[in-house]
Amino acid sequence: MVMNLDKCIGCHTCSVTCKQTWTNRAGTEYAWFNNVETRPGQGYPRRYEDQDTWRGGWQLKHGRLVPRGGGRARRLARLFANPELPTLDDYYQPWTYDYDNLLSAPLGEDVPTAPPRSLVDGRPTAVTGGPNWDDDLGGGPDALAGDPVLSRIGTQVRLSYEQTFMFHLPRICEHCLNPSCVAVCPSGALYKRVEDGIVLVDQDRCRGWRMCVSGCPYKKVYFNHRTGKAEKCTLCYPRIEAGEPTVCSETCVGRLRYLGVLLYDPDKVGEAASVPDERDLYAAQLDCFLDPHDPAVARAAEESGIPHDWVTAARDSPVRKLICDYRVALPLHPEYRTMPMVWYVPPLSPVVDALTADGFDGEEPAALFGAIDTLRIPLEYLAELFTAGDTGPVEAALCRLAAMRAHMRRVNLREPRDPALARGVGMDEDGIEAMYRLLALAKYEERYVVPTGYSHSGPAGAAAEAGCSLEADGGPGMYPQGPPDADAFHAPLGAPLGGPPPGAVPPQPAPATDPTGRSLRGRVNLLDWNGEGRPDGLFPRRRESGGKDA
Repeated sequence: MVMNLDKCIGCHTCSVTCKQTWTNRAGTEYAWFNNVETRPGQGYPRRYEDQDTWRGGWQLKHGRLVPRGGGRARRLARLFANPELPTLDDYYQPWTYDYDNLLSAPLGEDVPTAPPRSLVDGRPTAVTGGPNWDDDLGGGPDALAGDPVLSRIGTQVRLSYEQTFMFHLPRICEHCLNPSCVAVCPSGALYKRVEDGIVLVDQDRCRGWRMCVSGCPYKKVYFNHRTGKAEKCTLCYPRIEAGEPTVCSETCVGRLRYLGVLLYDPDKVGEAASVPDERDLYAAQLDCFLDPHDPAVARAAEESGIPHDWVTAARDSPVRKLICDYRVALPLHPEYRTMPMVWYVPPLSPVVDALTADGFDGEEPAALFGAIDTLRIPLEYLAELFTAGDTGPVEAALCRLAAMRAHMRRVNLREPRDPALARGVGMDEDGIEAMYRLLALAKYEERYVVPTGYSHSGPAGAAAEAGCSLEADGGPGMYPQGPPDADAFHAPLGAPLGGPPPGAVPPQPAPATDPTGRSLRGRVNLLDWNGEGRPDGLFPRRRESGGKDA
């Protein structure tokens, strides 16, 4: 995925639709698989980018990649008391409102209200945080002071920063090529799908160790205290398999998200993530991507079982164009060495506003290019976000965006064209206009080039007919059949342990076998666990003499 930050208005439509689609069950009150952060700011959870504290992602040790959180022995020592795990306060204390007081209050002189109630213990509470508290605070001094990226930049930059801008940064799981969450999971519940690279959690194998939460440097894996399971963004894989865009992309009012296929060489990923200099990680990841127009690449892809329509989709991919051809999209925090696969087009808009405020023509090429270095959102800040501190790729991307604006202004005003504008940023006029069509016009069929799911046992598109694997009765994310109990929507996280929480799905008898035919004897569905004691399914049973799990 690529997101164009110049077009994000911070409306949170993507957050709301994602939340409504994927988190309609108890225990996910603070889980936001898709959130929009205000920059400068601390992010969500608070200060998640401070890896000196949270120790997520990878680090080079004696020339070898190891999890920043330590090896197996260190993780085992922190299995039951992990100081590197965010607390609820680092997210926010979840709350709801006492709507019953608002609706059923007796007639009186005062207007009734719906005071906030804690979703942890049900008591009256004060709202002290949220998924984008920095935006609620209007980018005030407290938010600025706690920004880990801003703290690495000098005071003078910080002062000019406060006078010029803020911008919005939508975030989802990065579905990395080298995911650290997968590497640190003790039970092997997290995995990267071979067919499309989406990182998912196997709910049956998850034992709730929460190492994935601390191991993810982006903090995009969440722990559901009700179910005892880890949950994360699935990149809407049922929709992807059906050839449709993700929910956040479909509902984005700014048309800023792009989805497409990128072919890459998996044998190069480890080498690229291990380059000694963090500033070389961006270029190293670019070298992993393959050119689908190369006949040898296309032939090798199809020989490997990749369908022809996937290769065709890779050639038309808007993601590849923005990342590899136009070089205007950049990865988020490549220094974590996870090789992220959600990239961003850095914002250019404030430079035009700054020039106009000073009495200049904000679209005049000479003034526009000259201002990038001085009046723009500080290049150092954007470089800390997208290129591990290297300002070169950021400045090059912004210059291409500025050249596109200057060129298209001449076209729209029917002024003489200047080929030097395109040549100065390493492009031609046709490329500039094609980039403008993709970024500015953003036609639906050009933003989302998603081939349908492919199966050796059935025709393409069969996944769409099968539906979502979470739709089974009583499965994660589904309420029991019939009218839902109102308490199920507002049951506190700390409900009494002596019985199931209000509205909980009654325990269902386990099937004899799973979909692969393996025996499920002795296993229980942890989604029905009320949190009391140790359920039988928390730990794998000892192997029988035949060598199979009991």
